[in-house]
Amino acid sequence: MTKLPLTIATTDYDHFRDIRTGAVTPEGIDLNWFLLGHHECFARMTANREFDMSEMSFAKFSTQVTRKDSDLIGLPVICSRLFRFSSFYVNKKSGIKRIEDLYGKTVGSPEWAHSAAVWMRGWMQNDVGMDMSKIKWVQAGANAPGREEKVELNLPDGIEITRIKDKSLSEMLASGDLDCAIIARPPTCFLENHPDIVRLFPNFLELEEQQYADTGVWPIMHIIAMKKSVHDAHPWVARNMFNAFEESKRRSVERLLDPAVSRYPLAWLSSYGRKMQGVFGKDPFPFGVEANRKTWEMMGLYTFQQGIAHRQFGPEEIFPASVTTKVVI
Repeated sequence: MTKLPLTIATTDYDHFRDIRTGAVTPEGIDLNWFLLGHHECFARMTANREFDMSEMSFAKFSTQVTRKDSDLIGLPVICSRLFRFSSFYVNKKSGIKRIEDLYGKTVGSPEWAHSAAVWMRGWMQNDVGMDMSKIKWVQAGANAPGREEKVELNLPDGIEITRIKDKSLSEMLASGDLDCAIIARPPTCFLENHPDIVRLFPNFLELEEQQYADTGVWPIMHIIAMKKSVHDAHPWVARNMFNAFEESKRRSVERLLDPAVSRYPLAWLSSYGRKMQGVFGKDPFPFGVEANRKTWEMMGLYTFQQGIAHRQFGPEEIFPASVTTKVVI
């Protein structure tokens, strides 16, 4: 039987390694895998649909999948997921000590549809009860100027965003032109130990552990998006790809948790991984719908509230039935 040739683009994740190298093979599929930076994956898939499947920001995916007659569908395969209380960086001279101190301040993010910022704005609005219109929002590149929004927005009433093209968030934060940045990776000014730049929540780990204990939500940053035309022509592809991703991830977790073999150049990593099993369960990085239902649904709410998704969605609307239906063996 001739295999179906498909292209896919992702960053180099260990939990995708075995499927990428061919140690795990999706039934009936011949993959041509492109290893790219995630911003390149997002931009090329969003602008030109260059690949049959691609890693994509969950926030940006939410815009595209909720368009009328969308040409994308998702796989509940998680490329990247992280808690984000560590993502608030402030200039000490702004006098920000708690999250409510952001009222009236200038707060930046690389894009409005930036998954890390979406999650934390959603927390601010829904858990803290803050009014997002009382913050001055800025969009700019994280560590270099020129970054632009990649998807259309329908901003809520009262929300305005100032686009800065000639300066970066890091530069503005260090100079005091920006009071706070919500950003996925530490800005250069923080990494270079600028004396005025600190995390708003230095105890972020405790806050993140408590948030998970309270909500059962583990924020998802990037997922796999697939052209709907591929699914329509070959409905079996979604499940076969999902199964292969699951097996590849299972092997990755097994490598991580093996205390007899030092597979990663960090001390005590396997011990820490087993501790995470005590928090998240036997599979510390679950794929699929049911294991992540609260998280899928919360992002559906947040992106709609923030004018990113065209409508509020649930997982059954963005993933094909072949992967939302539970298979019992």
